[in-house]
Amino acid sequence: MKTSTSSYQLRHFIIHASMLFFGGLAVIPIYLMLINATRSTAQINSGISLLPGTSLSYNWHALTSRGFSIHQGFINSSILAVTTVILSVYFSAMTAYGLLIYKFKGKRLLWGVILIVMMLPATLSFIGFYRFMVNVHLTNSYIPLVIPSIASAATVLFLRQYLSSALSMELIDAARIDGSGEFRTFNRVVIPIFMPALSAQAIFAFVGSWNNFFSPFILLSNPKMYTLPMLVQLLRTVEFRSEYGGIYLGIAISIVPILVFYSILSRFIITGISMGGIKE
Repeated sequence: MKTSTSSYQLRHFIIHASMLFFGGLAVIPIYLMLINATRSTAQINSGISLLPGTSLSYNWHALTSRGFSIHQGFINSSILAVTTVILSVYFSAMTAYGLLIYKFKGKRLLWGVILIVMMLPATLSFIGFYRFMVNVHLTNSYIPLVIPSIASAATVLFLRQYLSSALSMELIDAARIDGSGEFRTFNRVVIPIFMPALSAQAIFAFVGSWNNFFSPFILLSNPKMYTLPMLVQLLRTVEFRSEYGGIYLGIAISIVPILVFYSILSRFIITGISMGGIKE
């Protein structure tokens, strides 16, 4: 009996120690980045420190006094990220619901096309997409950065699989018998069931759009339309090369919205999973 208890405690200790170790590997780089954002360039060059410095205001001045329009970058990235999240999550949920509930000719073919599109790398068709945007004069516009997010094959796949195990057809039939239209049924009945999955996909869509550098870099040439990742890339130019504190501060500021967005939606995921586990 003592041997069994000791073995259980040992496994328990190993599991928790491994969790702490890998958790530390994930947190330490972010912590060091935040610490370096408060230190001067000389302090950063002198070595690693776990204590914050006193050069935060100087780093902010060095960051914003050289044409680094961080406020405009925040506004531009926020517009793109929020719009992308709304379009991607809502229309992908509608597509997943339609593929699961309705029966129509070509349904399997359409589902196969969605799976194939999901497997293809996005950069494979980007040259043709860019030439098309040039021909229709949509470069230097947010439209080609937002509209394609409606057709998110991976999101449709995830939501359809989630809904197939969470949605009861009797619930839909009951709503139809009560006189509810299809859009009303989707918005009032299906969306609340979708909430845990929608929250998870909203986080992925927000992070993907906020960190997207390649597409805006190719399609946008107007500095007033630059997103925050594009502005952070400018920190590698000659003007900022010697200001390591300002560079760390700019990078730290760019990840704050991601952390805030995740902290807001993560509780909805936990709540939704808890509610989904209740059986009546």
